[in-house]
Amino acid sequence: MLGHQKYMQRCLQLAGLGAGAVSPNPMVGSVIVHNDTIIGEGWHQRYGGPHAEVNAINSVIAKYPNHAELLAQATIYVSLEPCAHHGKTPPCADLIIKHHIPKVVVGCRDPFAQVDGKGIEKLIAAGIEVETGVLEQECQWLNRRFFTRVQKHRPYIVLKWAQTHEGFFAPADKCQYWITGTEARKLVHKWRSEEDAILAGKNTVAIDNPQLNVRYWQGKSPKRVIIDRKLELDHSLHVFDQSVETMIFNEVKTDIDGNIKYIALEDFDRFVPQYIMFQLYMQDVQSVIIEGGVHTLNSFIEAGLWDEARIFTGSNSLISGIKAPTISGNLQSEEAVGADRLRILLNATAF
Repeated sequence: MLGHQKYMQRCLQLAGLGAGAVSPNPMVGSVIVHNDTIIGEGWHQRYGGPHAEVNAINSVIAKYPNHAELLAQATIYVSLEPCAHHGKTPPCADLIIKHHIPKVVVGCRDPFAQVDGKGIEKLIAAGIEVETGVLEQECQWLNRRFFTRVQKHRPYIVLKWAQTHEGFFAPADKCQYWITGTEARKLVHKWRSEEDAILAGKNTVAIDNPQLNVRYWQGKSPKRVIIDRKLELDHSLHVFDQSVETMIFNEVKTDIDGNIKYIALEDFDRFVPQYIMFQLYMQDVQSVIIEGGVHTLNSFIEAGLWDEARIFTGSNSLISGIKAPTISGNLQSEEAVGADRLRILLNATAF
């Protein structure tokens, strides 16, 4: 079992390389082992591209002239159950069977209805030995966004804000005020690159004129989601620059203007967070990071509609101001980020 864990840990490391590039697919890594030696590796690198198992098998084929013999004596490890259906690529279970790989070690089952045990069943029916549940919790946690979308029919929701050590979110006059330092800002841009979308309310956009992109980190900028009930925001603001897909939730109109999508909600007085998350789910948005302001953050907290809260406490002080949101959850971690402190909480009802 320790050997299995070692190789599955490598699968997880490989899978993580697909962060920000494969959604709404899961991140998956795979290694192929022959006589306690890794002879092939692969991961799912981009949405619509070859799956991890395909890349791992192809790496063996490219490297070894006697690949057929080696594969017929090898074990393939994969962090998520091999697919058994035709999607954008052929079934990975069929490929494993084709190459006569005698043993498959799976981290966790795939909750997607078209897979969910069917890949394992197909492999067993072909006479292949299958072992499941190796580092299962770690494999599920890596793909918590995918699992949440499939099982809860909504995106995985990350709340993020910064507060002073007195618990203030912003000055009383609502002017722009940096609470955290450079290191925290870089980390936030890394987080943005890992999520499908970033959400902010009208007041935050109007006051801060944020770009909501990843200019301090290499990676893909997320889709922008703005709540502007009466469509009062000035179109000279950065969020209207057409650089990425931007969804404006409002009560006035549904329309498309280039990369700007106006989405009208029928009822803007009740269940707004739920309506927005359902609309994002319907558009294959697997995860969203919510960066403010206070009213928007509190609306999701009050609805119980969040999975992680990432809270910076900065070294700067405010004598008075707007109080930061109050939230309770299970403490996952606490650490220093430059001169700031970062706490990450998990919702007790989250994945």
